[in-house]
Amino acid sequence: MAEIIWTDNAIADLNDIGEYIAKESIRYAELMVSKLFSAPDILEKYPRRGNIVPEFMDERIRQLIIENYRVVYQLAGGQVNILTVHHGKRLISNTRHFKKKK
Repeated sequence: MAEIIWTDNAIADLNDIGEYIAKESIRYAELMVSKLFSAPDILEKYPRRGNIVPEFMDERIRQLIIENYRVVYQLAGGQVNILTVHHGKRLISNTRHFKKKK
């Protein structure tokens, strides 16, 4: 079984998503963050379940689509590293993990 590792960036993304949704509904924010946090549990048994992220076309970088959000992860041996969680309409290059350093 693969070990699920949440990166600091992905945890920060979840916090941001929760804060944004909570402006309209605290209850919905709690439900969505919980759903996004638990979705990668399936990857413990089936780490290749998600689709390859089309922006990278790298077999190791995959995503789960949960409603309007993308949970992007990287396969690393026996680990699944959750890299980012973001709204599907945002460019992945604008996320904390993939943002280009200047």
